[in-house]
Amino acid sequence: MNTLDGPLRRPFHDRSFGLMRKFFAINWLFVFCVCLLAGVGYAALYSAAGGSGEPYANGQMYRFFGALVLMFVIAMIDIRVIAKISWPAYVFGVLLLLMVMKFGHVGLGAKRWMTVGGMEIQPSELMKLFLAMAVAAYFHRASYERAGNVFFLLPAALVVLIPVGLILKEPNLGTAVITGLIGCTVMLGAGVRWWKFALILVVIAAAAPILYHHLHDYQRARIITFLNPGSDPLGAGYNIIQSKIALGSGGFNGQGYLHGTQNQLNFLPEKQTDFVFTIIAEEFGFVGSAAVMVLLFSIVALALYTAVSCSHQYGRLLALGIAANFFLYCFVNLSMVMGLIPVGGVPLPLISYGGSALTAVMLGFGVLMSVHVHRDVEFPTGDL
Repeated sequence: MNTLDGPLRRPFHDRSFGLMRKFFAINWLFVFCVCLLAGVGYAALYSAAGGSGEPYANGQMYRFFGALVLMFVIAMIDIRVIAKISWPAYVFGVLLLLMVMKFGHVGLGAKRWMTVGGMEIQPSELMKLFLAMAVAAYFHRASYERAGNVFFLLPAALVVLIPVGLILKEPNLGTAVITGLIGCTVMLGAGVRWWKFALILVVIAAAAPILYHHLHDYQRARIITFLNPGSDPLGAGYNIIQSKIALGSGGFNGQGYLHGTQNQLNFLPEKQTDFVFTIIAEEFGFVGSAAVMVLLFSIVALALYTAVSCSHQYGRLLALGIAANFFLYCFVNLSMVMGLIPVGGVPLPLISYGGSALTAVMLGFGVLMSVHVHRDVEFPTGDL
């Protein structure tokens, strides 16, 4: 047993002492990487505003520090308590998705946001964590043989498809795909055979021509632009063309901080959100871009370490789902700005400007740290 985790199994006469032991049991290398990434985000957003903390960088940093406190608070909560609220959290997330369809406001042609207490939230971001919690709870005590049983898998598939369908209705294709992949990743980690997912991919590929005609006009335009950006260089293809110019103009060492021409001359649309990585690439070049990518995937690796070092199935599967969420954020955003996949509204976590995604990611990191701190606890018998 890990020496830091040993005291968690013993009763404490001094409750504060127990909390202090939990606090020091946090993976501080992970916390350092997260804070370093947020610092990169501050620098990029400061540059996006032409060398000013307003209107992006300062507000983002205030939100980050608030979310960091929230992360530490959640890390202190026993993972068994979090496990017990997995299904209520899932139901709450589904209700939020239904509410945003009725009461949400339209932005960029989609109804994805709603205002709660003067704050704008995007329920689909929270739903990804709640889905990972629910699927992990469902497979918590499932044996390898049971996980492969078709009748056992049907309820789990329904649990994944409900939020995916609701997110598609917003419409938000990128987030819906990521949400579905998170559910599939947790199921794969639980022992569901890979060939079942391969079969689903074959069916989707065969139905692609039919699905294409059911896409919204802007979604079809994104696919056409992806295949031929030059077909509409001043319209649908403008973003990706300018993104590629910025990526290439950075060269090996970059043009220098606050000296990126595409950025400072405002050729880059949405540079503070979806295309924030182009600022880093232009001003710090290949060296800076590679360093940020190493940092991003170090966070993924540390999350996976938490998964493999956890002694209970619920924590392993939940940590895997959180790692998958962060990885997919990074993979989709970086591939998008490089022109490897169609452009979609997926931010780069802790770097792109925006409160909902940042809060949702840090909430997930808090749960991940709870898994790490309580990785050797014993779960009571019975299903969650």
